[in-house]
Parts: sequence; structure tokens; C-alpha cells
Amino acid sequence: MERAARTGSAPRSRTPLSKGRVLVTAVALADEGGVDALSMRRIAQALDVVPMALYKHVAHKNALLDGMIDVLVGEIDPPAEGADWKTAVRGRVLSARRMLLRHPWAPEVIESRMKARATPTPAVMAYLDSMIGLFRAGGFSIALVHHAMHVMGSRLLGFSQELFQDTPGGEPDPDAPPPEEMAARYPHITALAMAVAHDEDSVVGSGCDDQAEFEFALDLTLDGLERLLART
Repeated sequence: MERAARTGSAPRSRTPLSKGRVLVTAVALADEGGVDALSMRRIAQALDVVPMALYKHVAHKNALLDGMIDVLVGEIDPPAEGADWKTAVRGRVLSARRMLLRHPWAPEVIESRMKARATPTPAVMAYLDSMIGLFRAGGFSIALVHHAMHVMGSRLLGFSQELFQDTPGGEPDPDAPPPEEMAARYPHITALAMAVAHDEDSVVGSGCDDQAEFEFALDLTLDGLERLLART
């Protein structure tokens, strides 16, 4: 302060460190060099802080990755106003794909973290809940929405892997709200989870890729191919 007074210059202000700044910086660094080269030290250098300062906002690497996913999901366009369910769903999925093209490292991180967590990140939960809401508003029954979520899989997030899980698994989220709050935040996901059940004897691998879902997706694909064949 005395030095600033003697020289007549104002002290330089530093932008306060926040979780948002940490996550946005981490995303930018991953875009530049890939997520494997990302480290707390590199993020700290980019923000001109000591590495320990970051841990006040992100507890560990997995928390960092989860937060980065939420930043990316925030880039997906909201549903088009006044659009029918098909147009709205298609528009959001294509927006999600454009987001992934901007961040080529993202699909692998999304897939690995969604499989590792008991529940998706808050932003992913909100996004999936809104997508279920679009189907429901379009007249889909809960059962048909359930099939649609399996068929769409990670296409809802812009790429092609089976990520939809009915059975909880993976690492628990210590910051997860209680069940009643989860139900209030994500009513469509809650309704879907309470309405569907799977036959454990027909599960092949992890998740709920059981016989019913396998046959539904197969028949849907074959029916679509048959319609395309008829057009030719």
C-alpha cells in the first residue's frame, strides 16, 4: 500500500479464485493438451495461484472432472420454444454433439465418470430430466420413455455408448442431496426410476442391458431398416 502511494499507482487487483474459474480453466487446458496432461499444477500455473488453493474448490481429480462435465453440459442449447418433442430432442442432441466436437476429450471422460458414479453429476441429471420431460410432454408413457432412454443411450449427450443405468452403482457422491430433494429436483427421473424394473437373470454385463431392452433396440433398428428398404 505504501509503495503504491509513493509511486502514485493503484494496487493491482486480483480476480478472486472461484470454482467456476478453476473449471473453465481446466476445460481450456484439456482442449489444448488433452485431459491426460491435465494436472492441478498446470491449472494453478494458468490461474497464477499455488496448487493448494485449488483444493478449496475441487477436492480431488475426480471432482475436477465431474465439474468439467457440468461446464460442458451447460454449453448445450436449451429446448427450442414451441417445438414438438421430436424437433426439440433432435435439436438438443445435435447441440450436444457440436459441444463434443469442440471438446474431443469429453466423451471418454463422460463415459468413465458416469460409470464410476452412483448418480450422474447435477448438470447431467438436470439435462436428462429435461429430456425425459420432452418425451413425456410429447405423449410418451413412462414405459416408452424408459425404452427410448435405452435406445438413445449416450446419443442424448452427443455420442454413441450405453450409459443409461437403472441400478445404482459406482462411487457414492458425498454431496448428493437426500432422496426427497432429489425427487423434487429431478421429478421425471424419479418417476422413471420408480416405475421400471429389470429381470436380474437377463442382464448381460453391467447396468441394465437386459433381454427386453436388447430386443426392443434390435426390433426398432430392424423396423427402421425395413422402412428405408421400402422407400427404395
